[in-house]
Amino acid sequence: MPNAPALVQRDEFTFDIPPEEVPGMRVPGRLFSNAALLAGVTGDPSLAQLANVATLPGVQVHALAMPDIHFGYGFPVGGVAAFDLAEGVVSPGGIGYDINCGVRLLRSSLRVEEVRPRLAALVERLFREVPSGVGSRGGHPLTPARVDEALAGGARWAVAEGLGRASDLEFQEEEGRLAPADPAAVSESAKKRGLKQLGTLGSGNHFLEVQAVDEVFDPEFAPALGLAPGQVVVMLHTGSRGLGHQVATDYIQEMDRALASDGVTLVDRQLSCAPIPSERAQRYLAAMAAAANFAWANRQAITDGVRRAFATVFARPWEELDLSVVYDISHNMAKVETHAVDGGQRPLLVHRKGATRAFPAGREEVPAPYRRFGQPVLIPGDMGTASYVLAGLPTSMERAFGSSCHGAGRRLSRHAANREFRYDEVTRSLAGRGIVVRSTSREGVTEEAPGAYKNIEDVVRVAEGAGLTRRVARLVPLGVVKG
Repeated sequence: MPNAPALVQRDEFTFDIPPEEVPGMRVPGRLFSNAALLAGVTGDPSLAQLANVATLPGVQVHALAMPDIHFGYGFPVGGVAAFDLAEGVVSPGGIGYDINCGVRLLRSSLRVEEVRPRLAALVERLFREVPSGVGSRGGHPLTPARVDEALAGGARWAVAEGLGRASDLEFQEEEGRLAPADPAAVSESAKKRGLKQLGTLGSGNHFLEVQAVDEVFDPEFAPALGLAPGQVVVMLHTGSRGLGHQVATDYIQEMDRALASDGVTLVDRQLSCAPIPSERAQRYLAAMAAAANFAWANRQAITDGVRRAFATVFARPWEELDLSVVYDISHNMAKVETHAVDGGQRPLLVHRKGATRAFPAGREEVPAPYRRFGQPVLIPGDMGTASYVLAGLPTSMERAFGSSCHGAGRRLSRHAANREFRYDEVTRSLAGRGIVVRSTSREGVTEEAPGAYKNIEDVVRVAEGAGLTRRVARLVPLGVVKG
């Protein structure tokens, strides 16, 4: 691995990699962090990846990394970069293999004291209603024609299929459907992988978590979100499954083969890309949007499973238990957005890999009931600590193209976590705190052990201190379903 580039501290939460650090850098690299988190990043390959992103054609202002930065494919996880539409590129490594991996929060009318006696039964029912794990299937099998419908329609298609209600759509980024999607740009091998994966959770860091609202920091926005201390909520985290992975694989390979003809020279082959105006890039963006729609349809189908589980365990129609969508936020996406650059407003292609949108109050992209507060930002921790609901700030636009972190961020790789932690010790520790865990495998628990992740409190403190987001509510785990 290359040596980590030097960092220059700009303020308490901002660190830059000067352009002279790596040959070919067109803009500085910028990391949002603090002293506590830097100790786990200094010398890490992710900083070299951040500098490499700054060498790509058409990159604007800064190549950015969020406080949950860690090593990824091409871009670091937690990476953000915006590109000029005429001179820039699209890089699948800057979006990631799990296209539109995202986080959804559902609220309920239940209180902790009502759920605690039935918590084990609820977690078990969630595990049965929402299949999980590598290759998981059994949710809502599709025919090839219906895969195309899901790719085109996203969560809107899923709702029309009876997997939710129309009001769910208002509280999803893009209302659950990205318009440039073209199922014809998705390979048959990718579609085949999606036939039996709709409504399934997947593996790795994907989860379903029953949580309690522990603390409210914004007494105005939290009630608008329907959140109050002691209330039970459900957070789910998953994406486009094998279908999205195959879309990324297909186009990375195609762009690899075309680099010379496109006249692109890279410092890292994992940054394979194509000029945005090219037919190849436009096909990838259409396929990426289709995979994103599959992810929204998947989270909508999982929502249906969550609602069924609650209705069964509490012997009441789910509508009586509320179970409304608070918000659904995406990471691992590229979108054309308008941002201030060089004194004017310009459309740019913004890549967010392991980073989320964090738009402020007043933006039309924010659902109308939340618009005067800002966009909700959902930040899961690990299964033993807190998660957060945040809100985007105006300074996120000027500092980070309206972006923030997407989670706690890994401290250890999955292999390292499996070497360091023992299943019995992890589950015993969680049980001691009243947290019920259900997983398809022992490794699904050990590789996601709380000690494998950065301190969520530090990550949120940096996001707030850097002017990206503000805290709205803190959520703590009660029961967890892991892939």
